[in-house]
Amino acid sequence: MAFEKQTAGRDILGDFAPKFAELNDDVLFGEVWSREKELSSRDRSMITVSALMAGGNFEQLTPHLQKAKANGLTKAEIAEIITHLSFYAGWPKAWSAFNIAKEIYKD
Repeated sequence: MAFEKQTAGRDILGDFAPKFAELNDDVLFGEVWSREKELSSRDRSMITVSALMAGGNFEQLTPHLQKAKANGLTKAEIAEIITHLSFYAGWPKAWSAFNIAKEIYKD
């Protein structure tokens, strides 16, 4: 799978925190996410969405749910992931995650 060059770090924080932006774009999304032999992008999305929901990191959950959808996770799978996590991460976090997922998967 060809990876789209990530520029969100540079676009959003490049002027304020250039090193962080570089690490975000080149290391996290460039090197780590491209390790498809070790773990597929679909599986990485599933893990990342789970970690973000569990941590209550809903601002970051939005783009990662979009990435999960692009990586092939279906609406039914996301609903099952959030439902499963609700018992481990918390019911209010599940409600928040569902509100975001509903918008991303509305089509």
